[in-house]
Amino acid sequence: MPAIVEFPSLVQAALEQYGELFANQPERQHFAEYLTGLLVAERKTVSGINREFAVTTDQSCLNRWINEVDWDSAALNRRRLTGLQRNPATRYAAQGVIAIDNTLIDHDGKLIEDVGWFWDHAEQRHKIAHDYLIAQYVCPSGRHYALEFRRFRKREDCEAQRRELARAPGGRKAASAEQRARAEFKDHTTLCLELVDWVVAQRIPGDFTFDSYFTHAAILNHLDGQGRGYVGDLKSNRKLRVGGRVLKASEWAAEITPRQRKRLRVGERTQYYFTKTVRLPEVEHAVRIVILWSSREARAPAKILVTNRVRWEVTRIVRVYRRRWTGTECFHRDGKQHLGLGDCQLRHSKGQTRHLSLVIVAHSLLVSAMGQGRPHDWALAKLTTIGEACGRVRRENFARTIEWALERAAEGWTHEKITSHLALA
Repeated sequence: MPAIVEFPSLVQAALEQYGELFANQPERQHFAEYLTGLLVAERKTVSGINREFAVTTDQSCLNRWINEVDWDSAALNRRRLTGLQRNPATRYAAQGVIAIDNTLIDHDGKLIEDVGWFWDHAEQRHKIAHDYLIAQYVCPSGRHYALEFRRFRKREDCEAQRRELARAPGGRKAASAEQRARAEFKDHTTLCLELVDWVVAQRIPGDFTFDSYFTHAAILNHLDGQGRGYVGDLKSNRKLRVGGRVLKASEWAAEITPRQRKRLRVGERTQYYFTKTVRLPEVEHAVRIVILWSSREARAPAKILVTNRVRWEVTRIVRVYRRRWTGTECFHRDGKQHLGLGDCQLRHSKGQTRHLSLVIVAHSLLVSAMGQGRPHDWALAKLTTIGEACGRVRRENFARTIEWALERAAEGWTHEKITSHLALA
């Protein structure tokens, strides 16, 4: 990648939007450098980002900014979400969907705070990783972006920190509120409920969707108590109360004959379904079950869905659930492939949190730029994917580097001086 001589247009616009959240010009400079690096750098670590610039400070300055300097990532997130509401394509709407899921971000080594060994179901192996729960918003337009996130900490790490605080002078009472909060163990259910409460407190409209890992009584009861709709994936061994009997969902599905299944077409896909309002043990409200088969004669269900919106049409239930893929898997894929979601090597938890916050800012900048009726000058064409948007930013940077080199050559700079200045020698 040629050395960066000027911030991309997208980052310059971000400086206007977020600049006042930072105390001085050096902080704003580092903010712009980090965002630029996430968009165009080959290696999206602190050192990798720092090396991309033709003129920059020592990498320790950028490292201190991300790890130590006092700036508020929560305020950054609030400003980002406020900005997204100005765009009709990314604005909250009653038909919006909030998708909650967890993702593993793997790392090399065990010296990074909060990492642990986790089982990756997609790759069928254990890996050293951070485990994040992320709430995503999917707009009726199809645009999606992260709302808020939580990082899971293993129980043994929390217990070790509590012992460390107890041994310190003054004990746990002398510890800061942040230290005590980090030492408190929170399982995935607790973290999911925190995200739900955050969404409700922010008055963000929409229905929730999630996979079977989060489809259990505590979360379903909480959402229904908040007056929020949900559509979740139900495990086939989950027990239901149907017609006075208690049986597994798979056992009930096996009793549904092909003649009882109805045809369902959503988009380009045709499936067959059976639906009924039933009761789930420990769930305090009636739920509607939708069993989906890939064909009328299929033996095993392709998916079993559950919702508290018992009066919804099946097509709406399926559409809400399909937003889960849009809102979670697409962000995880784009973040890891294009924006350095898994590249951070910072050891401290604060730096890791800030890195993810900045990845989310970069993603939202690209989401806002996509699908514009009139493309931005830097994009030259209408953008449809995050990968395409990142490619356009890189090409803009490449063009500016060539333009800068031609201007220096016209001023009489030698080839050696230009390549040295760009760190290309």
